[in-house]
Amino acid sequence: MTKKIPKRGFDIAQNSPAAKKDTEKGDKSRIDIGSTNGAPEIVSETRTSILSTVESSASEVLSKNDISLQTPKKDAVGTGAIHKSASKIKLDQANLKEEYEKRQSGKELLNMVVIGHVDAGKSTLMGHLLFQLGVVNKRAMHKYEQESKKMGKGSFVYAWVLDETEEERARGVTMDIAQTRFETPRKHITLLDAPGHKDFIPNMITGTAQADAGILVVNATRGEFESGFESGGQTREHAVLARSLGVSQLIVAVNKMDTVGWAQERYDEIVKKLGTFLKQVGYKDSDISFVPCSGLNGENLTKTISEPKLSAWYKGCTLLEQIDKFKAIARPTDKPFRLSVGDVFKGMGSGFSVAGRIGSGSLQTGDRVLVMPAGEIASVKGITLDDLPAPCAFAGDHVLVTITGIDITNVNLGSVLCDPQNPIKSAVRIQARVVIFNLQMPITKGFPVVFHYQSITEPAVIKKLVCQLNKNTGEVVKKHPKCLTKNSSAVIEIVFERPVCLELYKDFKDLGRFMLRSSGVTIAAGVVEEVLKFKSKSDDQPSASS
Repeated sequence: MTKKIPKRGFDIAQNSPAAKKDTEKGDKSRIDIGSTNGAPEIVSETRTSILSTVESSASEVLSKNDISLQTPKKDAVGTGAIHKSASKIKLDQANLKEEYEKRQSGKELLNMVVIGHVDAGKSTLMGHLLFQLGVVNKRAMHKYEQESKKMGKGSFVYAWVLDETEEERARGVTMDIAQTRFETPRKHITLLDAPGHKDFIPNMITGTAQADAGILVVNATRGEFESGFESGGQTREHAVLARSLGVSQLIVAVNKMDTVGWAQERYDEIVKKLGTFLKQVGYKDSDISFVPCSGLNGENLTKTISEPKLSAWYKGCTLLEQIDKFKAIARPTDKPFRLSVGDVFKGMGSGFSVAGRIGSGSLQTGDRVLVMPAGEIASVKGITLDDLPAPCAFAGDHVLVTITGIDITNVNLGSVLCDPQNPIKSAVRIQARVVIFNLQMPITKGFPVVFHYQSITEPAVIKKLVCQLNKNTGEVVKKHPKCLTKNSSAVIEIVFERPVCLELYKDFKDLGRFMLRSSGVTIAAGVVEEVLKFKSKSDDQPSASS
């Protein structure tokens, strides 16, 4: 039911259990025309007759829908034409737009990440919500209950809905991003459950970079909220990271309210402290909401409040109702296609599969895509959306794409599938605007950092301090500063050890944001302003601006 986004640093997760499972699902829904599966071969006359009938039927459908079947042109990098089956009908731009509008007329798609300090109860909260919604059946929950009791972790039963690995269950902490889906009355929600422990912040960044909105879970227990919120806790860091990565709408789930006797005073205290902080980091009042609840007891998640102590003073929404109130997100479907690869694995059939979220544009079965930074052309053999085959997918969709015509060694974690006519930039040196967080030591020229972008973690060096900016106005206050201190803003140049596929923030907001970390601490958030030097298969020279 849930899917794990792979741990960072692994290029190819071949033959993983999840990969095999997804591949087997995909293979069951397709028939390989070139295989007879042991049946006698069809004689050539019969084959010719069948093919003629198929071509005739395809032509009729094409003419009725006013769709032309064009001969594929030679690709942009000169690898020759990729021939497409006449039986696969591609939608033209008008029909593709109509398909997207038809989908938008139904429930809205929303990618939602769940973040917060370790032991705030994130997985238990969302696991119980999924159980109440019927996403997890009673039989599965009974199994989790028996198994968790055997390990002496009975209170973790709902967390096991999302924490599926043996290590996560043994340690009682989420380590990777778990992905699953559920529905509200007005929305299709893709849920991303992020780890809270500081050791797994890189995985948290990967999940949050894919989200449109978020739930920040805090522990109402006295002492526990304070340890998560004060310096060194992950509540503050997660909130800052989420805002820096473009998550502009946030629900604060004040969890474990049963441990403080559902006291309104405690709830109000947390709302006041956290509300002030969230506004300081850039959230608007209208985009923040607070919901008191209990993940373990299941109070105020999806059903009307049954606890008298809570109903006496709280008259607001349940958690599910508040999720349903998230504002719709405008998707950049009109921009060139981009898909950042989060997983790569070999299936049983021809080609192999990549998993990831479409950042912009749209994709259809039969499309040719350019894989960067390898600079190789591939053909899209199939698209899987919500575990079902789909003819097309759009910006915001989490998809599984089967591609052919390229060697699996040319596609890695962090590779990008893009439009061959409008390829993504493959950079080795960029200019960026950054906001510096708390630092133990000032940043100087030559400072080594780890560059976190989409699903990749790349070593980098701050090569030049261009200028220091006024944090509020953005005006240059000092050119070529010797160092950058905490809570400052600046323009810097960053150099990578190997090419990184990225976009300018002004062109693609979601694909132009990044984080910088050093010694296990997040030190800055930034946006890409300019590519100073790029690399591709056919180009290895500075741009005119360098």
